[in-house]
Amino acid sequence: MTFSALQKLPKIGWRQKYQLRWKRRRLLWRSFRSRNQLTCLNDRTGKIRAGDVLAFTTLRNEMTRLSWFLRHYRQLGVRHFLVVDNGSDDGSAEYLLDQPDVSVWQTYSSYRGSRFGLDWLTWLQMRHGHAHWCLMVDADELLVYSHCDTRPLQDLTARLDQQGRVGFGALMLDLYPKGPLGRDTYDPDTDPTNLLCWFDAGPYRAERQSPIGNLRVQGGARERMFFAQTRQRSPTLNKIPLMRWSRRYAYVNSCHSALPRNLNAAYDGPGGAAPSGVLLHTKFLPEIVEKSKSEKERRQHFHDPSQFAAYYDGVINQPVMWTPQSVRYAGWKQLQQMGLMPGGDWGLQ
Repeated sequence: MTFSALQKLPKIGWRQKYQLRWKRRRLLWRSFRSRNQLTCLNDRTGKIRAGDVLAFTTLRNEMTRLSWFLRHYRQLGVRHFLVVDNGSDDGSAEYLLDQPDVSVWQTYSSYRGSRFGLDWLTWLQMRHGHAHWCLMVDADELLVYSHCDTRPLQDLTARLDQQGRVGFGALMLDLYPKGPLGRDTYDPDTDPTNLLCWFDAGPYRAERQSPIGNLRVQGGARERMFFAQTRQRSPTLNKIPLMRWSRRYAYVNSCHSALPRNLNAAYDGPGGAAPSGVLLHTKFLPEIVEKSKSEKERRQHFHDPSQFAAYYDGVINQPVMWTPQSVRYAGWKQLQQMGLMPGGDWGLQ
């Protein structure tokens, strides 16, 4: 694996600090206003207790993933899920309404126009997440970390509190099948990593971006397959998905970056010393081909959708992502040994 960890945020002047302060305030204000786009279908937030770890997500037509998604995060110790359903028509909203630890809001407003769901989730975090450790994850992301099979999130967050940390970063790792995309079948009640069990060990590269100071990691399987000629447009693979939330905070671009800018120091990459994990990205389940056809038409997932038509076409053509260099996924210990997340157990043994 090729990776260079960059641990210090770049210095900026007073003018940029002032501009970022106002940017954060604008983001919080637009998130506050976005509450009018949400209709509450089931509010169970009265069950939330002090110290609960909460999960926030926005989704559309994720019925295939929901069973395992909820199971995975319940096993990790999430106590309540706050979900924005963006006009699903596959039964996702109805399924979520039957779950005792899920509160559901629905909207038919533009996903792209809401900063790809960030405005809606930021409002819910402002309203319900203050002072809680909060996960922001997509339905196709499964967080793993050192000893996650035996130690819940409460142990991890307690250790982060002891160290004075407010965030926990992760590398997003694309998983894919051995055969052509869209050819297999998948049982929604089973672990998706049984089917999507291969990944690229590297190369990955990183750079700190100014003025916000966020780390940007690129590389891996999607770049190799779909962005080989336009690497600068390949997906950003780093996130800060777990944060001790404050109503002063705002994510800027998904949870790739945040304000105030010091929050971005929480992740210094898999080659760094800061505690971090891996988000197993299950995007390439068999439904990906049909979803790509739909999303290409909806044009909701990129700032400039026309630039990414070739990406959707590449997926629709059902390529084989596997190569002889692909690595079979074998759990968090393997990822740690490979350097994709740091060694050490942060007191979680």
